[in-house]
Amino acid sequence: MRAIIRSAGFDRVGFASAGKAPSSGHFNTWLERGFAGEMSYMRRDIGRRQDPRLVLEGARTVIATAVHYREAGFPDSTQAPGTARIAAYAQGTDYHRVVERRLKSACASLNEQFPATYRWYVDTGPVLERDWAQAAGIGWIGKNTCTIDPERGSYFFIAVILTTLELDPDEPSVNHCGSCRACIDACPTAAIVAPYELDSRLCISYLTIEHRGPMPGNLEQKVGNWVFGCDVCQDVCPFNQRDRAGLSSDPHLAPRPENRTPRLADLATLDEAGFRARFPRSAVRRAKHEGFRRNVLAALGNSMGPPPAT
Repeated sequence: MRAIIRSAGFDRVGFASAGKAPSSGHFNTWLERGFAGEMSYMRRDIGRRQDPRLVLEGARTVIATAVHYREAGFPDSTQAPGTARIAAYAQGTDYHRVVERRLKSACASLNEQFPATYRWYVDTGPVLERDWAQAAGIGWIGKNTCTIDPERGSYFFIAVILTTLELDPDEPSVNHCGSCRACIDACPTAAIVAPYELDSRLCISYLTIEHRGPMPGNLEQKVGNWVFGCDVCQDVCPFNQRDRAGLSSDPHLAPRPENRTPRLADLATLDEAGFRARFPRSAVRRAKHEGFRRNVLAALGNSMGPPPAT
């Protein structure tokens, strides 16, 4: 079964018994503290999000998968003045398009050899994907709340398949963060308010993607030249600093050259049509033109440095 899923284009595959997600209580507390910000969809279907058996009747197994997207020898987040930063995951084709095709293919093949009901999601349904990735042995949830594979780091997409098929579960991943706090100390906006606690309202990824309207003035300068997403807490993670020789980007998710170090001045000239043409089949479109332009203008202001003292 693993071979079938891997052959559809997945790097890692793990199995977990369906039931209540291990961090259900933590998720409730996170919502109660307002850390979801404007992401109202996180408050919908809470019961279903916490238990996949309510998503797929008769679900017995959660199959967690991973697709890695960042190559060995990737540059760090430091770039020349006047250039924009786009999170690595969004520099290529929208991962939903790529991974969804693979899930569909994998489930069709699985059903041929192991008849059952299958339902899949890639960041689009009421499923706590990181919980299941940890339960299925793909990686643990780190202090920056990203899932970390001890051998290959955290630059990967998680997708899950719910099935009525009963499969032997894998051993859960073991947490290896230890006393390290590199991600906490490096976050420009102090969004990691405590180990394993992320206040989305302070996170650069949230501010540049999910947040609508003007960017809070006390945070705008801290966003730097990020115009979509942020990789700082991942870049500094020791598990992403290890020797990654031989690790290559999935060719269907490889970064487009024009998205590696785009000039802020060029991005600032984009109108609605230009924005859509500049980012075809791209996750960057989630910010919408209005939000993206806001981000670019903020980054332009930040690239000029602080105002002179009076």
